[in-house]
Amino acid sequence: MRWMLMKAYQIKIELVDSNPLIWRRVIIPADVTFKRLHDTIQFSMDWWDRHLYEFEFPQEKLRITNDGETYEEFKFYQKKYKDKALTKRNDPHGMIAHILETTIRQPQTIKIDRYLEKYKIITYVYDFGDDWQHKIELEKIIDDYEFGYPTILEGDGACPPEDVGGIPGYEEFLRVWNDQEDAEHEEMRKWGENQYYRPFDIAFRNNLLKTCLKIKKVK
Repeated sequence: MRWMLMKAYQIKIELVDSNPLIWRRVIIPADVTFKRLHDTIQFSMDWWDRHLYEFEFPQEKLRITNDGETYEEFKFYQKKYKDKALTKRNDPHGMIAHILETTIRQPQTIKIDRYLEKYKIITYVYDFGDDWQHKIELEKIIDDYEFGYPTILEGDGACPPEDVGGIPGYEEFLRVWNDQEDAEHEEMRKWGENQYYRPFDIAFRNNLLKTCLKIKKVK
């Protein structure tokens, strides 16, 4: 068996405002959906896919998200007012107009190629509470990628624990984690270990990508 040569993207994933910077350089097949890009980010960074997420395209007034409630609300009003003008009478506070102002799409229904090549840099937000913002930058287009799954080329930095409280919470976590004299040090270390806080292991991450995110093979 061999992999079909395919078009792919070399991207850099950065966790915005992390200090030191947490980042990964990854190759991902081009013919994939935003759901697969989300999965690639999750496996590469070492997130646990426990929360809602979105890709933002303010230039096109577009959100690509797995937030089912927001999607269903958008579709409901889009269908209801497809052939009706919004007025002060049927939308006195402008709520419906605000909902319809930004198109909502589901990540499994739309592919990344046009958006990544057009904008070069896109924003991915994971966990609307902790608000983990990621910068996804297209660095290179590859025409002869030979593997049917993403590959991490390099990276640095352990992924923050889930539910730590965003960047401010992570900074406080690191302060206590690294200070053996702090009264909460032992408790924080136990909590971090229970949250699978661990060093970045590129071989382990790549094995997960290969195992979990394969696409088709060609004989």
